[in-house]
Amino acid sequence: MKNILVSGACALMGYGILKSLRMSNRNYNLIGTTIYDYDDSVAPKYCDTVLKAPLTLSDGFIDWLMNVIREYEVDLIIPSFEIDVNFWSKKKYLLENSRAKLVLNNVDLISLCEDKWKFYEELKVNNCPFVIPSSLSSDFKRLKTQFGLPLILKPRRGSASKGIVKVLNEETFYLHKDEIGEKLMVQPLIGTEEEEYTTGAFCDGKGGYYAIITLRRKLSAEGYTNKAEVIENTNIQEAVFNICKILKPLGPTNFQFRLHNNQFQLLEINPRFSASTSMRSAFGYNDAVMAVDYFLESEAPEQPIIRKGKAIRYIEEHIYYS
Repeated sequence: MKNILVSGACALMGYGILKSLRMSNRNYNLIGTTIYDYDDSVAPKYCDTVLKAPLTLSDGFIDWLMNVIREYEVDLIIPSFEIDVNFWSKKKYLLENSRAKLVLNNVDLISLCEDKWKFYEELKVNNCPFVIPSSLSSDFKRLKTQFGLPLILKPRRGSASKGIVKVLNEETFYLHKDEIGEKLMVQPLIGTEEEEYTTGAFCDGKGGYYAIITLRRKLSAEGYTNKAEVIENTNIQEAVFNICKILKPLGPTNFQFRLHNNQFQLLEINPRFSASTSMRSAFGYNDAVMAVDYFLESEAPEQPIIRKGKAIRYIEEHIYYS
């Protein structure tokens, strides 16, 4: 039996990974960690053991994690939250000296994706045709001429569409002008919410990918996929392949696109598991199991048969009887 630890077990990405591993009916011993009181969460439904963790950025976190790995004889550790992915990548040399294997994307790509402006510059210098024009200018008239209206003010750091400001006029722009450059970047508003796509690819770290799935999605107010429909689009697959050649992601990687003027434009890349992981697993694309096989057993995944359909998220209860 393999002992697998997943961080963020009380949150959507964490229990999405755990739920996907449970779907496989394999003989895994699943250990979930969380900073919250897990007695008030759904995490125990999918875990054999749930552990209260210190804050990821606290001084004692790595020592705590190394002790857990030893005590529970953990074979594989999987970070779910972006903060875990970023911090664990910086401590990769320590974690790799433990007994556990680590599910982690290309560390250079993880670092690059921490700053969306630097990410944009990397794609731009490599002549990526799918990159959205961006700027750090705070000259409203210049930006209006260059991009038109509406404009989007996007945080250089962060995820799940949080903190994005839609600018329809000069008054709104000037409310945020002083943050442009250091904290915010400027882009034109492209496409519509009805033509937004999330693509998961299990990448080989060499400029290609083993498996892929695309969902046309609608976002919730929190920025996560709320509704999704499986689609197959060769243009998106070609875009992912071209982006992989530049950035060389490794393992589970998410590509977010919008269709604009009949061309797919890249909103961002998340070099980690997605909040829609369990949705994808339900359609046959279980990248949580792929990650176990790849990072623990050195077995490359194959393209699975993807079942067509739609997914809708809703609020549900899980009952713990006394």
